[in-house]
Amino acid sequence: MTQQSIQHFNEQFNSAHLDWLESESIHILRELAAECERPALLFSGGKDSLVVLHLALKAFRPNKLPFPLVHIDTGHNFPEVIAFRDYIVDKIGEKLIVGSVEDSMKKGTVRLRNPDTDSRNAAQAVTLLETIEAHQFDACIGGARRDEEKARAKERIFSFRDDFGQWDPKAQRPELWSLYNTRVHKGENMRVFPISNWTEMDIWQYISRENIELPSIYFAHDREVYERNGLIVSNMPITPPQTDEERQSMKIERVRFRTVGDMTCTSPVTSDADNVDKILEETAETTVTERGATRLDDQTSEASMEKRKKEGYF
Repeated sequence: MTQQSIQHFNEQFNSAHLDWLESESIHILRELAAECERPALLFSGGKDSLVVLHLALKAFRPNKLPFPLVHIDTGHNFPEVIAFRDYIVDKIGEKLIVGSVEDSMKKGTVRLRNPDTDSRNAAQAVTLLETIEAHQFDACIGGARRDEEKARAKERIFSFRDDFGQWDPKAQRPELWSLYNTRVHKGENMRVFPISNWTEMDIWQYISRENIELPSIYFAHDREVYERNGLIVSNMPITPPQTDEERQSMKIERVRFRTVGDMTCTSPVTSDADNVDKILEETAETTVTERGATRLDDQTSEASMEKRKKEGYF
């Protein structure tokens, strides 16, 4: 086989693989819309939620989406991502509901030791549950993938949550073939993950194929950063260096973000990849998952994600 024929075969294989993933995800979205009374799509403006939104538009256009978009805003989100979120919502003309962690703090349902600087990432669970209760959602669509983290790897596509919003990994419903049990009692709900079976590489290949727009921080740019616990941290007013060692490591670095979350717990990676093709090359060579390389909140313990999920997290 020549190099050209090998490349042609790989392109055909990748296209067929993406077609299969797309078909499965659209089936899940349509199943949810048919079975659930008040679903919602969790939309942050990050790459995974943008892919899920793109799939939803493919599944239901030219009609309006059968569910609103919901964003849980910590108040510590990257400004570029919030601006991009609003741009996309305005472009597609869909309804956006914003739940605010700061509102939960004012009500006293969220309490932090240092409200201005403490990470509000885990506190999102409280605001999410309050938003679900306020709007009586019985299913929330998320952009989680099984390759991201081991707690997510064992979670079902239709993930049952009890009336306290809690997930019990030992009491999950079976999912045989393409059959999903969507039944819930009043007060209970589902978290539904249409791209569970996708990998980070699949996401970027699909973004490339479908020409999906992304926030600028996913691409290489210059940023003032420092090192903390082996990770790069962006120097911002809410994430200043705390030790002399961190201050001494401060420098301007060419970086990009592999995943986007709360500014207090999301780290960039060094990169010169300023377009999707270069990111695909980087992704093919990386040996560390995107959360393993970028999330400070997952370093507190090996089970930190599972603990948050049991408490109602995405």
